[in-house]
Amino acid sequence: MAQFEKLTAPNKGTPIRFENGQPIVTDDPIIPYIRGDGTGVDIWPATQKVLDEAVAKAYGGSKSIEWFKVYAGDESCDLYGTYQYLPEDTLEAIRAYGVAIKGPLTTPVGGGIRSLNVALRQIFDLYSCVRPCRFYKGTPSPHKRPQDLDVIVYRENTEDIYMGVEWEADDAVGQELRKYLNEVVIPANGKLGKRQIPEGSGIGIKPVSKAGSQRHIRKAIQHALRLQGDKRHVTLVHKGNIMKFTEGAFRDWGYELATTEFRDVCITERESWILGNLEKDFNLSVQANARMIEPGYDSLTPEKKAEIDSEVQAVIEAIGKSHGGGKWKEMVLVDDRIADSIFQQIQTRPQEYSILATLNLNGDYISDAAAAMVGGLGMAPGANIGENAAIFEATHGTAPKHAGLDRINPGSVILSGVMMLEFLGWQDAADLVTKGLSAAIADKQVTYDLARLMEPKVDPVSCSGFAKAIVARF
Repeated sequence: MAQFEKLTAPNKGTPIRFENGQPIVTDDPIIPYIRGDGTGVDIWPATQKVLDEAVAKAYGGSKSIEWFKVYAGDESCDLYGTYQYLPEDTLEAIRAYGVAIKGPLTTPVGGGIRSLNVALRQIFDLYSCVRPCRFYKGTPSPHKRPQDLDVIVYRENTEDIYMGVEWEADDAVGQELRKYLNEVVIPANGKLGKRQIPEGSGIGIKPVSKAGSQRHIRKAIQHALRLQGDKRHVTLVHKGNIMKFTEGAFRDWGYELATTEFRDVCITERESWILGNLEKDFNLSVQANARMIEPGYDSLTPEKKAEIDSEVQAVIEAIGKSHGGGKWKEMVLVDDRIADSIFQQIQTRPQEYSILATLNLNGDYISDAAAAMVGGLGMAPGANIGENAAIFEATHGTAPKHAGLDRINPGSVILSGVMMLEFLGWQDAADLVTKGLSAAIADKQVTYDLARLMEPKVDPVSCSGFAKAIVARF
């Protein structure tokens, strides 16, 4: 039984526990919530109303959420004292009950934790940040065809440069490291020539591990398996053309996972080309097939041609029977794209993508860019998921100047609540919220941030009014 300093746990309800990374959920789960700073005072009550009404309507009272208020951010400091942005009570509650949801949190200034969001991810090893980006009809967007974008960004949460292993330019330890790199490590590499890290450089370390990459990509593939048709598609997003041993390794380890652990249900892009070519012409030779999958095949060296031929032959022998004859079209397609290319392609060919599996920094950029295409961060949900806990969250900031005015858009937290309901396995309730929110936007019952962008202009509803409009359209 969890023990708390200043909190009183609900006297009814059941904790969620995890087995093999999956939640075991009863009909009355206890779920801690962090109201959030700034506009959290407005958007959390609106969110709770929508979620409670959806659960009640979907299940007729047979299921319910027992909410447990816990504290983080500025509100926590008011209760626990200066710089107590993330008290042990809150951490213990999340450990005990497994699943939590939170509004936006202030980044501490002058002391305490560097980032509350990052701290929660690291403390609970929430290694996959999941951010769906889809369009709801009627939402104003700068894009001509925002309805074509329906992607889920799987952003690795715990590695890459966001791990925070870095030194300031004038840090003595950092300068010792710079000296060691210049005098020992770089010369010993043998491939870096006379490169040197200039004096006055800040230094950051970018760790990317096989275990960290594969557990994250595993979550993305497992998600794709729950989808249908062309949405069974995972794209490994990387900058491996430049950072070959970190981002390039992320790509390679992803393909390795797909073709070993998920061999029976996955096909790589190149494998699909090989089998697809053979299905169009059963008598196609290995060399002809190789010529079709490899641009410039005829200008390659004999050794390179033999390598491509061998690849084609190996694919046909290994999976020709199990994946051929069109069976691969029902499987998860795994491909890869360079990160900067993806920024273009989600705008020019968004319908070609489904799940984007990325490292930490790339995922931060890409998820925000995708969110902008479908209405901005006010409509962008998020979740941080690990093996033993999951936290669902607003993806926007606290907007303190709007706090208490009942005007901010609660969509990000409401849609994060939809993700949470889906995670619990309560799909009927999740579908009700999605239906109600879609209908409210289509009927132009929206908060000021969306109303001001609509043509012609419409009168906005309040934050609480938006929640009521959603519920009314269940």
